[in-house]
Amino acid sequence: MRKLLRRGPAAMVLALAATLLAPVPAAAAAPFDVLVFSKTAGFRHDSIPAGIDALRALGQANDFTVTATEDSAVFTEENLAGYEAVVFLNTTGDVLDSSRQSALESYVDSGGGYVGVHAAADTEYDWPYYGQLVGAWFKSHPSIQQATVVTEDREHPATAHLGATWSRTDEWYNYRANPRSGVRVLQSLDESTYSGGEMAGDHPITWCHAQGQGRSFYTGLGHTAESYADPAFRTLLLGAVRYAAGQAPADCSPRTGAATVEAESFTSGSGVQRAPHAPASGGATLGHIDHGDWAAYSTVPTDGARRFTAQVSSAGTGGTIEIRSGSADGTLLGTVDVPVTGGWETFTTVTAELGGTASGPLVLRFTGGSGALFDVDTFALSTEPAAEAGSSDVHLFYYPWYGSPQVHGTWRHWQQGGRTPPEDIGADFYPALGPYDSGDMADAVAQHMRWVKQSGAGVIVYSWWGRGGYEDRLAKGVLDAAAKEDIKVAWHLEPYADRTAASTVEDIEYLNATYGSHPAFYRSAAHGGKSAFYVFESLRISDWSALDAVDDTSIVLAQTTDTTKIAHFSGLYTYDGIAGATAPGWKQAGEYARANGLVWAPSVAPGYLDDRAVPGNTTPTVERADGAAYDRQWNNALDPAIGGSPTWVSVTSFNEWHEGSSIEPADSSPPDGHGYLTFDGAYGKEGEAAETAYLDRTAYWADRFEKARR
Repeated sequence: MRKLLRRGPAAMVLALAATLLAPVPAAAAAPFDVLVFSKTAGFRHDSIPAGIDALRALGQANDFTVTATEDSAVFTEENLAGYEAVVFLNTTGDVLDSSRQSALESYVDSGGGYVGVHAAADTEYDWPYYGQLVGAWFKSHPSIQQATVVTEDREHPATAHLGATWSRTDEWYNYRANPRSGVRVLQSLDESTYSGGEMAGDHPITWCHAQGQGRSFYTGLGHTAESYADPAFRTLLLGAVRYAAGQAPADCSPRTGAATVEAESFTSGSGVQRAPHAPASGGATLGHIDHGDWAAYSTVPTDGARRFTAQVSSAGTGGTIEIRSGSADGTLLGTVDVPVTGGWETFTTVTAELGGTASGPLVLRFTGGSGALFDVDTFALSTEPAAEAGSSDVHLFYYPWYGSPQVHGTWRHWQQGGRTPPEDIGADFYPALGPYDSGDMADAVAQHMRWVKQSGAGVIVYSWWGRGGYEDRLAKGVLDAAAKEDIKVAWHLEPYADRTAASTVEDIEYLNATYGSHPAFYRSAAHGGKSAFYVFESLRISDWSALDAVDDTSIVLAQTTDTTKIAHFSGLYTYDGIAGATAPGWKQAGEYARANGLVWAPSVAPGYLDDRAVPGNTTPTVERADGAAYDRQWNNALDPAIGGSPTWVSVTSFNEWHEGSSIEPADSSPPDGHGYLTFDGAYGKEGEAAETAYLDRTAYWADRFEKARR
């Protein structure tokens, strides 16, 4: 923490004691200082003076000073270091320029505290970091009215004084995305108690989370001036300020997840039986399911159930799972459709958000057409939405074509451009793992999959150059490593010699048959469990009518934005790591795909630089600009007016080192004398911290993409 300490030694001892003794009365905490910022560049709340007065009164009674201002010039690193917490009190619009933004970001990430009150969520929409800091941006609100606030956490110092519910009048914000997966929700709204809630029954209104080394707290309460005279709301504000200032510790980690249940462990049922399947968890599934059958689980309560997730397979007709409480005709909490996956041992994940009043054990009832419907392998019932391991809609192009003498016997690809590995390689960045071998499954590939998981992407697109080739021989090992990190594998069909439309169909059938039963083999749940294939340089072949033979099993994407060149394909992608800066043709391609039920997967890249791999190449380069280039391409992809509302976003690339487009960590201290670049400066990070900067930024954008889609 770079924050300057203005207190003497005795005060530092008191501050440490306040941290270790949790909770302590407010009067026992060390004195501290709070900056209250209430500048507005949009709607101005007439409750701001009442809010400032309330915070000053709380400070006088609880030994902290309040400095109130609307001057953004106070946001410098030097000045902010004098405060333990900063409160954004009903700020609106764009209130900080880039230098002030940098100061606040540095302050919080280095250990400072942030409190956002009500319209703080209606602030700084063009600053991605702020969206992460506040947790969710404002979307809309109904008229001021009474509603029931549900206390989800009665241990946090801001909400410990409240009962299970709290009836109060305020202006109730809807948010652009549900923040629950990344924050500790302290209070939520019961949408059944008022009109105008738009968050599908899961409506967080107060939350907190760690931000770097600092702390963030937000509450949507506080629109009305009357709020600040309410003792209960004042106590909430006091707890928020003390938490943010580091004076009152609290657990603000997200609460997610649920125990996995073997579906075949039902305690009673009708029609269903245990079905042995070797690839299934526990070697068996709940099977022999016909229309009207059901299975009950007396040890699985449904009280408070909010989300149902299951692993399913179907070589039958597919159908629907009804999630019920108490009995086969008990309260219906939700339903989820089960697609045909192409085989009884080919599994996919289905999820359902749940509602209704539950008061008994879980019962699953099954509906569909005639004959066998589907199998259920495992399921989980959660009281909160589950945090996703990675976005199945963000795909990273992955290259398994590197070799070294230690594993492959000779150097492979690293010597491109006439280089002499290991210190001299054909890339402008040097890998943090050094010139590794793609066959080193235990170390290099295992680390790759951990990094992919860190990136927030749920799918890699595996570069494949034909049956029996180097990449094909490594595929099983990469699939195994991916499965350990819950990463799925799609396929990038490369332009090997003599490739034809017919041979491509044979390749797709081969890959489906050879690897399709592997748990890491990607199948799109949103597209009936179909596998996915990106065809690089598809324009080399003019007649793709042969693809009609695999239309029922596979999604096949053409590399183009020319919608006159995608007949017989399931969609299109771009791959180009340069074009994303201007997104030529993206909007039209996306709109065409959406209108015709096709997949649109534009590609974004952090940069492009191939000088060492291809000396004298005249291909334009794209400088990373400390991350600005990557952000620009992601912004283009996610802006409907530019990117055409993607189905998926593909990233060029995880590890194409020769083109300088990698998000895989680059060594921050590469071998001297070769002119290697590093990721230093990316998103304000330096040295080893910068090595994973593009992984972390991908996770940020993947989260934004998923929230926008939801």
